[in-house]
Amino acid sequence: MAAPPVPTVPIAYLNNLPSLPLWLNKGDNAWQMTAATLVGIQSMPGLVILYGSIVKKKWAVNSAFMALYAFAAVLICWVLWAYKMAFGQQLLPFVGKPGQSLAQDWLANQAYIPHSTHYHKNGEIETAEIAPFYPMATMVYFQFVFAAITLILIAGSLLGRMNIKAWMAFVPLWLTFSYTVGAYSVWGGGFLFHWGVMDYSGGYVIHLSSGVAGFTAAYWVGPRLKKDRERFPPNNVLLTLAGAGLLWLGWAGFNGGDPYSANIDSSVAVINTNVCAATSLLVWTTLDILVFKKPSVIGAVQGMITGLVCITPGAGLVQGWAAILMGMVSGSVPWFTMMIVHKNSTLLKNVDDTLGVFHTHAVAGTLGGVLTGLFAQPTLSSYFLPVTNSRGTFYGGEGKFQVFKQIAGALFIISWNVVVTSIICLVIKQVIPLRMSEEELLIGDDAAHGEEAYALWGDGEKYEGSRHGYGLEEGIYRGSHQPKVEEPMSTTHDT
Repeated sequence: MAAPPVPTVPIAYLNNLPSLPLWLNKGDNAWQMTAATLVGIQSMPGLVILYGSIVKKKWAVNSAFMALYAFAAVLICWVLWAYKMAFGQQLLPFVGKPGQSLAQDWLANQAYIPHSTHYHKNGEIETAEIAPFYPMATMVYFQFVFAAITLILIAGSLLGRMNIKAWMAFVPLWLTFSYTVGAYSVWGGGFLFHWGVMDYSGGYVIHLSSGVAGFTAAYWVGPRLKKDRERFPPNNVLLTLAGAGLLWLGWAGFNGGDPYSANIDSSVAVINTNVCAATSLLVWTTLDILVFKKPSVIGAVQGMITGLVCITPGAGLVQGWAAILMGMVSGSVPWFTMMIVHKNSTLLKNVDDTLGVFHTHAVAGTLGGVLTGLFAQPTLSSYFLPVTNSRGTFYGGEGKFQVFKQIAGALFIISWNVVVTSIICLVIKQVIPLRMSEEELLIGDDAAHGEEAYALWGDGEKYEGSRHGYGLEEGIYRGSHQPKVEEPMSTTHDT
């Protein structure tokens, strides 16, 4: 009787190829690169589209370009020095040593975070070093897209008046001296990481820091023109929704990729993310109807964002019922701070935060961090956190002080960002004006870039092409000959 044929193993499953080392897990690597791409799509084109469409027509190009520039600039800074400051060898308890991340032999080795090994008080290892089953190249790119979106979120506070050249200087400076510190402290093996502060995917590192930094930078840059602050209708609500949709779906990579593995916690994080976002959007819309008598599309987008932000620090750490509760809080408290507190606060009214990033990210991120400290479930926490027996205060035991750790972690991120962002703005101001000139503010994109978003009549003006004298005979369409601008009435309430 003939022997049965020996099954042939497909070459893709063999581990004797140079590109398939024994430590490589193809599923984890494929998911991590997919998650990174989803997060990248949130920025480019997600926020590029959202920013370019949620502002007045005259600022569409400038707003989109601020996001596009930040995405590219952060990547180059990231691989030249910033990645290792956030996830490399320790320089100080809150930041790593700068260094390039481009060497082929280093990128092809297994990923690891050097100072993530957690020890018991007696010196014994409590939790081993974080070492995912894919190469450093995957880790570097995955962490880059988080850094990039943080800078782009800051831009949301500065749209409609920041000097583009000042923004080009701000991006690498803030990445270097602020983002890397938060990332290393909370994620990269810094003092907050080892203390047990919970930030599953960036409620503090990304959202709280961008909200505080954006608000601080907005103070130093100064406000938009008075008429722009009073009437700033979106130039394309449908495109705003398209950008928002990319942002929402991209969050599957944002929160689903942070366990560094395609595991159970990743799946829990994705469903919690969507549940919280949907709840928050519905609560925000309900409040709009109760107070303003009609639902606002822009308001719904804001509610979606606050839900996504709020769940981020606890996406893989809390149960589904907690995700719904967090959505209810994120759809109501930021709504209240934006619609009620903002209009009655001298400080908030004086600082021109264009898209309300302080409310949608700083307030929502803080709420998420504190609620995570309350509701982090012990089993889910054990899947992700380096400190054993981690849990929220709601579950008692070792978690009785967790909510206070969360508050302390938030205070560090807030304080660092206020100080460092202020210093960066004051330094740039000595070389480059932070705010555009009054003439540029009146004109918008045509003055800043020589380009306009739409090949249509602009803002009610009667002239086509370069209406403001650029490329034309000196004096034409300038001064008293400049056509009067007629703005369409906004159909949405003030957000």
